Amino acid sequence: MGVENRRVAVLLHPERAEALHAACEFMQRMHEAGFAILTFADDVDRMRDLVPKALIEAIDHDPAELAVVFGGDGTMLRAAEWAQPLGVPLLGVNLGHVGFLAELETSDMHSLHTSVITRQYHVEERLVLQVQVFEANGSAKWDSFAVNEVSLEKLAREKMLNVLVSVDQRPLSRWGCDGVLVATPSGSTAYAFSAGGPVIWPQVQAMLLVPLSAHALFNRPMVLAPSSEVQLDLSHDQTRGVIWCDGRRNVEVVCGDVILVTAKDTFLRIARLSEQPFTTRLVKKFDLPVEGWRRRPDETATC
Repeated sequence: MGVENRRVAVLLHPERAEALHAACEFMQRMHEAGFAILTFADDVDRMRDLVPKALIEAIDHDPAELAVVFGGDGTMLRAAEWAQPLGVPLLGVNLGHVGFLAELETSDMHSLHTSVITRQYHVEERLVLQVQVFEANGSAKWDSFAVNEVSLEKLAREKMLNVLVSVDQRPLSRWGCDGVLVATPSGSTAYAFSAGGPVIWPQVQAMLLVPLSAHALFNRPMVLAPSSEVQLDLSHDQTRGVIWCDGRRNVEVVCGDVILVTAKDTFLRIARLSEQPFTTRLVKKFDLPVEGWRRRPDETATC
């Protein structure tokens, strides 16, 4: 494929000025290299004003070879709604607070355009969840996907959810709780981490089940096989809840509804410019004190 036929998507945070500035600098370089540029429909006009000579079009149902995302993990999750079904790799430039999905810092942008033009990046495949909601009569009510997590949460603050949790068609436990999370390894550092779940390395193929404030003796997070099927049954007459996927897509659920969560047979593709170990990223993103908290500043390590 010649350069004249190559397309790259440039997707950015809708409000951050630094995202717009960084994106325009990158787009100018890609335009000079002969690339066509795709972006979100509501960003097309302002990008055309800033890079007037570039061929900038709204993203469609045809894939680009790569999507470069300027923002934080929230922007990456927004971009995944388009990119994941098409298999388009996402390369994130982090302008957020933590950024486990969008990890390239703006200080590393000087070589970004060269890496994209010469395809000097590698692609990781991340597990993605599929969620299906069925009504009591078995008819399909809603379905979606989740890169980080599927969360079942209560609607009324004063009432607990009554949820029967089953794994692989076998009842596990009935919880009175604020909700239940099913997360991916990518999502183990997000909502699930805040809820007390373990960090799972992204190369691990697994699903994470985390009860939210469950009033029960057995309420520990559990790591499941990627082939597992998690079923959540709302079984109390007054139970009303809401299903959220990545905090972006939602549907209300009522007594009798059944929620099924499984792993999708397609992955989210994440592009990286370097082979940075996840341990290094974890320490950096969470600012972990590698030497621990107990050592005094004037102490030196001893064997």
